[in-house]
Amino acid sequence: MKKQIQLPHNHGKTTDLFLETMPEQETFDRIAGTFDLLSDPTRVKILWLLCHTEDCVANIAASVEMSSPAVSHHLRVLKQAGLLAHRKSGKEAYYTLADTDEARQIHHIVDITFNLNCKERY
Repeated sequence: MKKQIQLPHNHGKTTDLFLETMPEQETFDRIAGTFDLLSDPTRVKILWLLCHTEDCVANIAASVEMSSPAVSHHLRVLKQAGLLAHRKSGKEAYYTLADTDEARQIHHIVDITFNLNCKERY
């Protein structure tokens, strides 16, 4: 059962109505974690690229002008968060945006932020 919050003042606003539908703390924690992932410029750059294409670590590293080990670290973080998917082809691993609701929302945020309109992915 949700905890009832009593507001100290009634200013005729709808705050009390919104409090009735406020998500649980775990939801805020999860969303804050997602924004934490997006607070790193390199990860935003990688997401921007992988929202629109699939590529290997070496090409992603060259695209973001970083070493392959550094990019591999960022890819691992994003994959563990469920935002990226990968497939193996021989010795190469190819990364792209995951096919999940959360990843599609991130794609939408990236597109809006960069003023893009990519209809082929969502």
